Parts: sequence; structure tokens; C-alpha cells
Amino acid sequence: MKVSENKVVLFHYALVNSAGEVLDGSRGGNPLPYLHGHKNIVPGLEAAMDSREVGDKFEVVVPPEQGYGQRDEAKVQVIDSQAFADFTELEEGMVCQMEDDNGELQLVGITKIEGEDVTVDANHPFAGIELKFDVEIMEVRDATAEELSAGHVELD
Repeated sequence: MKVSENKVVLFHYALVNSAGEVLDGSRGGNPLPYLHGHKNIVPGLEAAMDSREVGDKFEVVVPPEQGYGQRDEAKVQVIDSQAFADFTELEEGMVCQMEDDNGELQLVGITKIEGEDVTVDANHPFAGIELKFDVEIMEVRDATAEELSAGHVELD
């Protein structure tokens, strides 16, 4: 069975940056499942998966525009530490949820703390980075009615 729209695909991957550092991956654990054609993975990787079959191993380089997008410096803000009054501890490298200007929750990383000023970055950590995926297709199957209705595969 080939990877195509509305198929559930389980795959192992290693995500490597241009310096050869492994940024993320599934090897040593369970393969990652996703519903093909429903934008559940970055567009460049999803396009490279199309028409593949179980056992296929391949590498694909995904530019930022087809990955996590370009960095947007407007998503970096300095906020008064009082906005974090409910936190018991605050440190650089933490990830937390904050409301954006539209009242939507978004994940932000704390990149710098200087006195009462806390710098947060709402860019995806891999934004602006060319990504190299090393992929192996482990399983391809028809999606269930529930998966199609949800638009994604429930992770265990």
C-alpha cells in the first residue's frame, strides 16, 4: 500500500540540522503516526512521503518555508516578570503557554531574564532552519472513520 491521502502512516525519523546535529527523532521508541494529507506534519516532509511504501528509507531536505517557517522577530517580546506571578520558578529555556493579542493560547520559550524583563519567543524552535529528515516508512494503512473525522491519529 502506498502513502496517499487519508492513509495512516507510521514512520521512524531523525531530524538533523545543517551542522549534522540530531534535533529530534523517533528511533529507539515508537514510530510516529500521522494522517497523510491533513497537514499533521511539515509540508515539505509530507510531500516527500507521498507515494512511498513500507520499507522505504530516504532523506529529504526541507527549507524553512516548507518546514516551520522563517523566524519572525515580531514574535519576540520583552514582558514584565509580573506576567509570570503564578509561576513558582522562572528560568531561561522554559516553555510556557501565554495568551496572544487575540486571546489565543500560544507556546513561548523564555530566552532571557534580566531583572524584571523576561524575553519570550513565540517562534517554533526550528523556525528559520533548513531541516534534513532521515526517514523509514514502517506501516501504511487505511484510516478509520474516527481518524478521518478527527483529521488526525490519536497518539497513545
